[in-house]
Amino acid sequence: MSKLAFVTGGSRGIGRGVVYSLARSGYRVAFSYNSSSRESEYIVKELSQLGVEVVAVKMSIESRHSVRHAIAKIVSELGKIDILVNNAGIAQEKPFNTITDDDWDTMLAVNLKGPFSVVQELLPHMIKNNWGRIINISSIGGQWGGFNQVHYAASKAALINFTQSIAKIYSQNGVTSNAIAPGLISTDMSEAELNTDAGRKKVEGIPSKRLGTVEDIGAAVVYLASDDASYVTGQTINLNGGMYFST
Repeated sequence: MSKLAFVTGGSRGIGRGVVYSLARSGYRVAFSYNSSSRESEYIVKELSQLGVEVVAVKMSIESRHSVRHAIAKIVSELGKIDILVNNAGIAQEKPFNTITDDDWDTMLAVNLKGPFSVVQELLPHMIKNNWGRIINISSIGGQWGGFNQVHYAASKAALINFTQSIAKIYSQNGVTSNAIAPGLISTDMSEAELNTDAGRKKVEGIPSKRLGTVEDIGAAVVYLASDDASYVTGQTINLNGGMYFST
């Protein structure tokens, strides 16, 4: 039986691309959604027609109760989860001096506490099997900061450190933990920003002279989920077209 991957926030944007990439690579796939029920139903129908074992679950990633309920539903339908892709997240453009306590708390609850909860719930099975893959979708903003996205950048930077910490602790148990830091990716989430004059200038400044695609992210996830990546752990894969370099 093929391994089972769970993609949080898999009904739209990068998450949707990752779901399709994993499915086409032979994995069984579960994914969560928050409000996009119609899109989720379409994905399940389309992939099922292609012979893919797939299930969609409604989940609020900031709620531990919701996370546990979603995981239980997945396990009851498809079995234990081998690969986790923490993709669910939010972003917000807001000058620093106007960010409220609620803005800050919500951002960290979704982008940092959420992945923490899902990893903590799934680790016991991965450790027991001496095999697991944790792939956290961070952002270039977590590497070079955010001009009008301080709270977003802070949450994504913390997610990278969380990724590294999990790798240090659990790689000895056969569980790898890696992050992917996308740059500017063409999705419905980024469309509004990239259609502004400032957004178009950002695209012009990309050395590769193009936006990234969800398929670019999906290909990296498929690699990190594979046995070929068993010695890759604690790393951040920069998928940004040359916008940012790290050593």
